[in-house]
Amino acid sequence: MSEQQPSAAEGRGRDAIFVAIFAFVGCAIAVVDAFSVTHDRAEAGRPVPFWEPLVWETTSVAVLTALAPAIMALTRRFPPLSAPWSRVVPAHLLGAAVYSLVHVTAMGVLRWAVYAAVGDFYAPLSPLGDFLYEFRKDLLVYFAVVAIYVVWLRLTPARPLQTGEDSIEVRDGARRHFLPLAEIAWIEAAGNYVELHRGATPILHRAPLAEMERRLQGAGFVRIHRSRLVRRAAIVQVESKPSGDYLVRLADGRELSGSRRYRKPLLDP
Repeated sequence: MSEQQPSAAEGRGRDAIFVAIFAFVGCAIAVVDAFSVTHDRAEAGRPVPFWEPLVWETTSVAVLTALAPAIMALTRRFPPLSAPWSRVVPAHLLGAAVYSLVHVTAMGVLRWAVYAAVGDFYAPLSPLGDFLYEFRKDLLVYFAVVAIYVVWLRLTPARPLQTGEDSIEVRDGARRHFLPLAEIAWIEAAGNYVELHRGATPILHRAPLAEMERRLQGAGFVRIHRSRLVRRAAIVQVESKPSGDYLVRLADGRELSGSRRYRKPLLDP
């Protein structure tokens, strides 16, 4: 069974590929930019050896690549296409500011270290002296990374459960559990995690709700709200409200609110 189950390693591998592609493209752009800077400086009568702009560009790419997993984690925690904008915008603005500060500081230190290694000098905090200029560039880069990562997740979704699979892998630290789908009554979003409700104590699983919805497609689960999925077989009654929203009663007596936006998928056979 374990060979058939999608695992957390699948998500880590997908992210590792994204970072590798990102680093490769970033390095290619850095080399091209270094040639451009060398040429432009020579044309302006201020020649500079090629290695210097190459160091300037590659140190920036190196720090950005190192910070990419943090940006990706924040994007999963506050997904722009599903989380409320009142949470998404402040979270990513703060993330962009922190990213820029770390990026500018770290690349200055790296440049100082490289220059020192070849017997030259670079002021490590000099990029901070032009922070507003750097921040404007970093803001564009940050949101470009977020946008590209969102598209990447859409293009490389988690593998849906296959016909005949009746359980899902749930990780608890280093341990793996295979939870029968028939035991899960409903699933609720909890930031970058979901709570799998089975009995009185929910099980926390690291995965966005949208990813769980894709994985459970065709497995008898339906979205009733932006933040929750319900197993159809666990529903005993649906009570409509004048607003168009509704109340879902489960076999265990629990009541869950449903949004009119997701009414049709629930009522469709």
